[in-house]
Amino acid sequence: MLIWITENLASIAVCAVLLVIVVLIIVHMVKDKKKGKTSCGCNCAGCPMSGDCRQHEK
Repeated sequence: MLIWITENLASIAVCAVLLVIVVLIIVHMVKDKKKGKTSCGCNCAGCPMSGDCRQHEK
């Protein structure tokens, strides 16, 4: 098992870095969601969800 790990150490490191990046992105998105922020670009004319947007409720 140790031989396999040493032979694939570069791949394991790259996967670990990518996993950390994905987790950080998800954490950031959850924090933004709790603060009420969205990923909306505010171009409601071209948005298929424009009828459900919070901005239209105000």
